[in-house]
Amino acid sequence: MARISKSPEERRLEIVQTAERLFREVGFAKCSVDMIIREMGVAKGTFYYYFKSKEEVLSAIVDHTLDQIVEQAQQVADDLSLTALAKMELLLSNSHIGDEDERDSDIASMMHMPENRELHEVSNIQSILRLSPVFAAIVEQGNREGVFACDRPLETVQFLITGTQFLLDGGLFQFSEQEKGNRREVAQNIIEKAFGARTGSFHFMNPTPTKD
Repeated sequence: MARISKSPEERRLEIVQTAERLFREVGFAKCSVDMIIREMGVAKGTFYYYFKSKEEVLSAIVDHTLDQIVEQAQQVADDLSLTALAKMELLLSNSHIGDEDERDSDIASMMHMPENRELHEVSNIQSILRLSPVFAAIVEQGNREGVFACDRPLETVQFLITGTQFLLDGGLFQFSEQEKGNRREVAQNIIEKAFGARTGSFHFMNPTPTKD
């Protein structure tokens, strides 16, 4: 059988995707480099050509995830058919800032490991730096539409993202669901005041649960 030749970009992505799947299935601590290369059917030298360690692969996974998040947010921000509030609703509705779905929860648990603390901090900084201009552009649009009155959109957004990201960071403070819910309500209030928005205009951040 002829050997399939892959470009360096394809091979690197294959390693990242394989490692991410195994990290989720067996856990980051239990997954070894040998396990990754066996799953891929490649030599160990192939892995070390692209990555020095599985921790470096984790960093690549985080970068890849952040790339997807920023790309999706940018698509919403660039949509000329949407108002600023509509864009905020698409990006923040049911987002439950600080919570993760099952996929993100696995990554968060790996990031919270003591040996990955530095990577976690760098990831948080990058998410703030890369997402804040996207949200700032939406705030500027809201200023033009008259629904916001924010003098320093970028700096304001950076403070808001930093505060909510840290305070509600995936169980960092071990808040109960009620405690997290209370803080989300406060976050909504702070955001509305910081953007100069009408009270209740960010109601979509804390939708009222429907009764069965």
